[in-house]
Amino acid sequence: MRRWTRAHPFAVDAALALVAFAAIVAAATATPHGPEIRPRLGERDVEPLTVLLAALACASLTLRRRAPLPVLGAATLATVLGMITDPPADVAPHGHRAPIVVAAIIALYTVADRTDRVTGVRAGAATVVVLTASGMLLGGRAWYAQENLGIFAWTALAAAAGEAVRSRRAFVDAIRERAERAERTREEEALRRVAEERMRIARELHDVVAHHIALVNVQAGVASHVMDQRPDQAKEALAHVREASRHALDELQATVGLLRQSGESPAPTEPAPGLGVLDELVEGFTRAGLSVAVSVTDARPEAGVAPDLPSALDLTAYRVVQEALTNVQKHVGTGAHAEVAIRIAPSALEVTVTDDGGAAGSGGLPAGVAGGGTSEAGGGGGHGLVGMRERAAALHGSCETGPLGDGGFRVRVRLPLPPAHQPGTRGAREARSAPPGRSPDVPQPARSTRTAADPQEGTPT
Repeated sequence: MRRWTRAHPFAVDAALALVAFAAIVAAATATPHGPEIRPRLGERDVEPLTVLLAALACASLTLRRRAPLPVLGAATLATVLGMITDPPADVAPHGHRAPIVVAAIIALYTVADRTDRVTGVRAGAATVVVLTASGMLLGGRAWYAQENLGIFAWTALAAAAGEAVRSRRAFVDAIRERAERAERTREEEALRRVAEERMRIARELHDVVAHHIALVNVQAGVASHVMDQRPDQAKEALAHVREASRHALDELQATVGLLRQSGESPAPTEPAPGLGVLDELVEGFTRAGLSVAVSVTDARPEAGVAPDLPSALDLTAYRVVQEALTNVQKHVGTGAHAEVAIRIAPSALEVTVTDDGGAAGSGGLPAGVAGGGTSEAGGGGGHGLVGMRERAAALHGSCETGPLGDGGFRVRVRLPLPPAHQPGTRGAREARSAPPGRSPDVPQPARSTRTAADPQEGTPT
């Protein structure tokens, strides 16, 4: 039924106008009261002027939704004319014209319901004053007659009812809009989280696969180069290839396994890599023929006060070193020298990786083995530097990359420390007062310089 009324508003308004016209004519024939203290129909005759004014007022109601204010003006004018021409109360055979106000009441309700609050209040106040004053001052009855009091009460009630309905509809619309906006926000948040998770997975896969594949590529080139002259050294290079490929497969299998799980993933059996295992990372590059020097500096006023670095910050620093050294191995090749400088400042962790651009030579290996390329930033392509910038930005840090004047390349990442890990803060004081076993020292990677020419490593030169 509600759907039909919304689809045919003109038919509904026309039916309402007919009902209002019938009610006005019937009320015009009734006496206000009698011996039984109730109105009685058919006691008076209806004049043609009463029927005409009622017809005009009710006919305008068919347009009440399209033009509420003009309809209210027409209905009010017809009601005022009826009151002015209303016969005196002592003329019993003639019906009174006060019921014409029914059309004005319907029109006033429509104005209050269909317009804004200011317009509805102004129109309601004006209608109540005009109709009440017309009945009291210009009507054929005394100013205190019950018809005049009824006009005042019903017009004021119509304005209040229309305002209440409009306010409720606006409230419901606001609730519906908030619900729809919240639903859109949830969908956008879900899409954003999916995009962030895809980027995180892409970075992890790139860091894992690119590092090990670069080592495999270098060791395979070494094995191919020395296969005929130094078979023992070729076997050792192939053993490094097998070890690097096994690590790559294990990490790749673990990552893909997490993606295939539909429920909650179990807790990892191994901790995430960090600066504590930086020795193993550097050792892998050293075996591949890269000269790496690592230095760690703790510039905090009270070294060891704060607990270990946050896992996200520790992992990011490790991945930055891994990706930077992988780029050196991939684009410069063996024989290059790289320096890794880690500085723990009072408010930030700074990681700097520089290389000499292969100035030390390729160790006698051919160009296909030594790399001989440019850095990733200069050569274009790849996502290593982009991944480092994204990781730094995720922790509100900064990443600076660029070539050096002597042909090398530098990567510098600065990661701010959380307040709980800064000296002088409440978190640092709590860590200082905690038992020694609860606050392990910050992992200290190797400080020595390793080169491809180290005979104890057995790496080919």
